[in-house]
Amino acid sequence: MTARVFTLPDLGEGLTDAELVRWLVAVGDTVVTDQPIAEVETAKSVVEVPSPYAGRIAALHGAEGENILVGAPLIEVEEEAAEASANSSGSGAVLVGYGTTAHAGRRPRASRTATLEPPRATAVTPPRPHVVPVVSPVVRALARSHGIDLSTLRPGRPDGVVTRHDVEAALSARAQVPARASTASPSPTAPAAPAAPAAPAAPAETDPRTGLTVRETSAFSRLRRTVAETMTRSRAEIPEATVWVDVDATELWDGRRRLARTGRAPSFLSFVARFALTALARHPELAGRVTADGQGLQLFEGVNLGFAADTDRGLLVPVVRRADRLSVRELDAELDRLARAAREGTLPPAELAGSTFTINNYGSLGVDGSAAIINHPEVAILGLGRAIERPWVVDGAIVPRRILQLSLVFDHRVTDGGVAAGFLRDIADAIESPLGALADTPGAVAG
Repeated sequence: MTARVFTLPDLGEGLTDAELVRWLVAVGDTVVTDQPIAEVETAKSVVEVPSPYAGRIAALHGAEGENILVGAPLIEVEEEAAEASANSSGSGAVLVGYGTTAHAGRRPRASRTATLEPPRATAVTPPRPHVVPVVSPVVRALARSHGIDLSTLRPGRPDGVVTRHDVEAALSARAQVPARASTASPSPTAPAAPAAPAAPAAPAETDPRTGLTVRETSAFSRLRRTVAETMTRSRAEIPEATVWVDVDATELWDGRRRLARTGRAPSFLSFVARFALTALARHPELAGRVTADGQGLQLFEGVNLGFAADTDRGLLVPVVRRADRLSVRELDAELDRLARAAREGTLPPAELAGSTFTINNYGSLGVDGSAAIINHPEVAILGLGRAIERPWVVDGAIVPRRILQLSLVFDHRVTDGGVAAGFLRDIADAIESPLGALADTPGAVAG
């Protein structure tokens, strides 16, 4: 029997610790290699940490809600000698979904010999637990909150992974099954004993500032604290200014509808993102990053495009890497993939870091305008409102047009209103004349 201590790995964000959200195993459980053992929350995501060893859980280090330092013990696993030999190099996976070697967790087969030994009594080895392949901690939490056993679900994906859609389908099916009245004849029961008097409830707390009764007090989640720190730092350090413009998006709107008749049309956001990337090539300082000391600007070859995603856990900013190289269709596919993964909680930390310019599509939330907060240490953030029909003057006549408000919040230390206005005007002109803008952009639509 060999004892293995597994320490909390570096989760790829350069962080020093993570919050232990929930244990997925208990002392005495038998685990296989790469089986998820815990959910931990970093500054940007909740991830499942897999065990690099197979065996019996001997100890768990840390309580749920506690911060665990990177490199500190997380679990101890007792391995059989054969298993320890097979796992001597550990697992190749750091996080669930990152993969491991093809033979990880398999025991070597004993070679057969011609020597016959007398039968001996052997201990019955309990079967290994069935591990339900679930990529997302959010999916596990959703199933747990509704009392759904994940092992009873039939995954819709060919790889057998249970997704949020599978859980929601099970909930929908359960809601459609009427509750069956019990047909069993009532059995005589003894008269109930008189209930013991309830203990007096603790007096409710009254907030001295408002005079109202405090219903509940809860701590901010780690993600909420991280968002608060980033936004507070941005507002404290960046002298921001905002420019905005109303844009006639009718041609782009109608063009998308015509394109949709021949197949799947790229999203409205992907077109605007492509126009913004083209404009950034003419105004590269807006896709830079302020240096750590706040005294300089870093410019880059290319653009990593972040976009604000509203999720059940809060605001996340997935990142499309080298978005400047992508066509509209390629941008659409990547934006869709990242947005789905953000909602399902399956984004690895690496896809939530490193943006150099961010777009906030608050129009998807049903609002027209917003002065967004810059994603520190970036220089600017582009905002998109709803594209709705409004009366508009065209050739002297008032006609209904699809109008969109664009806003740009920028760091006034880095650039001035002239650059910001020129950048925003470039995007507005492209939206109002999309065919000409796309014709001038190499590989803009193909993909």
